[in-house]
Amino acid sequence: MSTTTEPHASTGPDAALDIRGLRLNLPGTARPVLDGVDLTVAPRETVALVGESGSGKSLTSRSVLRLLPPGAVAEGRVLVEGRDVLAMNPGELRRLRTHTAAMIFQDPRAATNPLRRIGDFLTESLRLNAQVPAEEATERAVRMLDAVGLGDHVLRRYPGQLSGGMLQRVMIAAALMGDPTLILADEPTTALDVTTQAEVVGLLDDLRGQFGTGLLFVTHDLGLAAAISDRVYVMYAGRIAETGPAEELFQRPRHPYTRALLDSTPRLTAPRGRLAAIGGQPPSLRQELTGCPFAPRCRLATDVCTERAPALIPVADGNPQPHLAACHHSDQLTEVTADA
Repeated sequence: MSTTTEPHASTGPDAALDIRGLRLNLPGTARPVLDGVDLTVAPRETVALVGESGSGKSLTSRSVLRLLPPGAVAEGRVLVEGRDVLAMNPGELRRLRTHTAAMIFQDPRAATNPLRRIGDFLTESLRLNAQVPAEEATERAVRMLDAVGLGDHVLRRYPGQLSGGMLQRVMIAAALMGDPTLILADEPTTALDVTTQAEVVGLLDDLRGQFGTGLLFVTHDLGLAAAISDRVYVMYAGRIAETGPAEELFQRPRHPYTRALLDSTPRLTAPRGRLAAIGGQPPSLRQELTGCPFAPRCRLATDVCTERAPALIPVADGNPQPHLAACHHSDQLTEVTADA
């Protein structure tokens, strides 16, 4: 868990990010890839978005910058500092990507040109989109490299001359170049070793407090989500299955999918043996859904689960931040113990 003071989630113009009813349709699919997603990130808050591969996490984060696949049709609202990204014209969208919101991609080597120096990569957006003079943009790049623990000598290097950890730090510096209020981190530690993962996670947490940015951290690693986040959203089949304060959600999950994810996570205190697996497969995008999308894989499923989709409703009282779950049987789940 983050050690900084936990902020309260805000909505509307006070939120760094406020997604309401986001639906995303792709050609050739029988159902929306994203189906009514609601999600908020407050200034100085870290929010984790977790779930299995294919659950819609990366598409949700990419929708914030309107980096959508060809033919995609998005509905709903995606508000960044109170302005709807889905309604922006090309000029407004360019300014958003330059100054307001930035993304750290999963594979830094795929996001950089191996034939261009790091200095050109860092300064290009400010020089071309914001018309910032080259000298001023370079000075900004040096400050951002210093903020992520790298020296100005990196400006003259090529991506192939840097380690994976160094290059991911460059990607974080690039995200900070426009002084954004929102950073979208799309599984930024997947390609890194465990030690470098810890360094990058700690760096993101420090910079969140230093620069006052909101951070949406997309990951399938529940351990990382617990280490860095204030709140967590659990996504399944393009929908939010559960959301709440990180500590409460991990100690007492109220959706069977969240509990199944936690049960399949290795623990040092657990008895030796095979990890619990989640049986079955997530639903195909060519398959229309009725009822709860997790019902075919759920040990608690009854007839009502296959007939009626559960609403995302409060499941716990007494917490200043809401804990919600979309489950007909959320009251049947028990608290997670250290040996669970």
